[in-house]
Amino acid sequence: MKAQRTTLLATFLLSAGLVLPAFALAQKAPPAPNYPPVVGKLVADTKKQIKTIKMDEFRAALDKKELGKLIDVRQEDEYADGFVPGAVNIPRGLIEFRIWKALGFPNAVDMNQRLTLYCATGGRCALATKSLQDLGFTNVVSADMKFEDWEKAGHPVEKPKK
Repeated sequence: MKAQRTTLLATFLLSAGLVLPAFALAQKAPPAPNYPPVVGKLVADTKKQIKTIKMDEFRAALDKKELGKLIDVRQEDEYADGFVPGAVNIPRGLIEFRIWKALGFPNAVDMNQRLTLYCATGGRCALATKSLQDLGFTNVVSADMKFEDWEKAGHPVEKPKK
């Protein structure tokens, strides 16, 4: 019986010694990105080639109705959790194909109309903005903000109508 208690105590202490340091590290260190540094470099380089606006500029333009066509390039499930009022959802991976219908194709599309894109962190919308520029759109702006910060600041968020 004493041997079982000793074994049980030793197992507990060993487990705690392995788990607690990992738990402490997880609490202190921010989560690492789940992509290599080359992706962050691509986004940073892309932001140098496009027009970006910060959250305060985005909010001011929203209030003045100066964002033009507002496009949320997050995935459908992210959009379903909440979006900036007036935004249409066109996921970044489909932007080159779905943008046309959102802008009235097959009728003539105004390639100079204001398009403002946002996403969860500012990365996908930057890449999508560049793609739209490459297609010939001349007035595309990327919101360099985190959607989570938008929500935390108490800015308006809507849910899709069912």
